[in-house]
Amino acid sequence: MAGGLAGAAMLSASATTASAQEGSTWERIMSSKKLRIGGVATGAPWTMKDPASGEWAGHFVAIAKALAADMEVELEIQETTWGNAILDVQTGKIDVMFGMNPTPKRALAVDFSVPVYNSALVMICAPDFNPTTWEDLNKPEVKIAVDNGSAHDQVASRLAPNASISRFRTLDEATLALKSRRVQAQSIFWMGGVRAVKRDPSLGKVIVPKPVFGSTSNAAIRRETDRTFKDFLNTWIVYSQGLGLVRSAVIESLAAVDVTLDDIPEGVTF
Repeated sequence: MAGGLAGAAMLSASATTASAQEGSTWERIMSSKKLRIGGVATGAPWTMKDPASGEWAGHFVAIAKALAADMEVELEIQETTWGNAILDVQTGKIDVMFGMNPTPKRALAVDFSVPVYNSALVMICAPDFNPTTWEDLNKPEVKIAVDNGSAHDQVASRLAPNASISRFRTLDEATLALKSRRVQAQSIFWMGGVRAVKRDPSLGKVIVPKPVFGSTSNAAIRRETDRTFKDFLNTWIVYSQGLGLVRSAVIESLAAVDVTLDDIPEGVTF
């Protein structure tokens, strides 16, 4: 590893000014000896918080722990939501948010690391709903649930603009809408989709709409003039991928929620 290292556009501009006044992200981490990441309490297998113990788990927690160890700092996890995470990065509440899919809109507000791994958007579909393509989903009579402001929301809105999209505050609320059959499908990335159906088969089945939408899962960081933290993070991610740290963290987190490699839908890679 590193071996012990001693409008959106307007808000982006103000955040950049603030960062210049407060010092860079790297300087803040080194002076405080704390690396702050965002965690979504119900975001398994990415991040998850045990309601009884308060302990965090998930592959991005494991990855962040390794990153903090190589920086010789303490890891601090701030609870957030997928929809609020970009703002938390912008305003300096957290230093980095893993699990962010880059979009043009988000790129106006924050910087992104190199990809941590590839991802793919899927649909959890009710048992009697059998779309195979995005064209099948892009119809006014099709009801799709998303968690508001997330990449699931942005991608579904872009690829199925004619569908009736219901937006919910959290991922779990969107899943509940599917379970109660208020909608026919839920837009979600494959890890969450496979895990949800494995946990509750009554939801339906995971379908990978064709053509497969391939995205990447990256880390969002504050945009600033000093590139030290961004350059270090990018190098660390690529190095950790080469060592197998990222893949092993993902596989372990999937196993923790009873998902095996055999459960991964055809056409999905990471």
